[in-house]
Amino acid sequence: ISADHLVKTLIMVADDRPVAVLIRGDHELNNIKLKHLLGVEHLNFADEATVRSVTGAPVGFSGPVGLSKGLKVVADQDISTLKNFVTGANEPDAHLTGVNWNRDIPMPEFADIRVITEGDPCPNCKGKIELKRGIEVGHIFKLGTKYSESMGATFLDDAGEKKPAVMGCYGIGVGRTVAAAIEQNHDENGIIFPISIAPFEVIISLLNINDDLMSKAAEDIYNGLLAHDVEVLLDDREERPGVKFKDADLLGIPLRIVVGRRLKEKNEIEIRTRVTGKTISVKRNEAVKRAVEILR
Repeated sequence: ISADHLVKTLIMVADDRPVAVLIRGDHELNNIKLKHLLGVEHLNFADEATVRSVTGAPVGFSGPVGLSKGLKVVADQDISTLKNFVTGANEPDAHLTGVNWNRDIPMPEFADIRVITEGDPCPNCKGKIELKRGIEVGHIFKLGTKYSESMGATFLDDAGEKKPAVMGCYGIGVGRTVAAAIEQNHDENGIIFPISIAPFEVIISLLNINDDLMSKAAEDIYNGLLAHDVEVLLDDREERPGVKFKDADLLGIPLRIVVGRRLKEKNEIEIRTRVTGKTISVKRNEAVKRAVEILR
């Protein structure tokens, strides 16, 4: 028997009231949809004692046929057209086959209460739903009136009656936002930070810290950029040029200014844009101006 011809019966407790939920065998219940449908704040799976009292059978063998009178039954809309389906028999190790609506089970309330799946029809267009992995960078919680009632936070409605405020809260994951940005902006050499969230906008790679001319030029450019409110990092470590270049790419700083041999040979400074890899050479006294132009 295929799962799409099986009807699962889930016994839930909605605000202390048992509810039978019917859903296709290959689908999953969406608790949030069901909570909204029932208008309840708390929704949980029933414990074994509750399941037995409602169905007369242990957990795993519940079915919609012969449930306790007065028990609310909600069914997912996708099973409304099923015929001759299979359900639990409300007896240990037993199932019923050939079950049909109206003949064997009264028509329940049908609603959209399941989790969407790949290939489901889109509710807004003629296309099909595609599922993609993502990162949760923010969330919103509906708190209802739980805290406002305890704090006495009320307002006057149109009729002039006091009502508890409906509260909500939200959170933004700063670390996750950075992770999401890196996933979308990187290459084989490392991070490519957008300027808006980069820890530094410019990194100055001083290739020979023992050379007075290079050191003076690097410091002048550093101070000039600071004067233009540019966040800049000066790499004056005693490391090989290749190591400094590799680290600059790995960190993902948008602009790299190289103070090296070209300064002594042609009085020029190299400026490299991380995202494009494009490098230009400018005169020493133009380095700050050109860097600011590129950034802004």
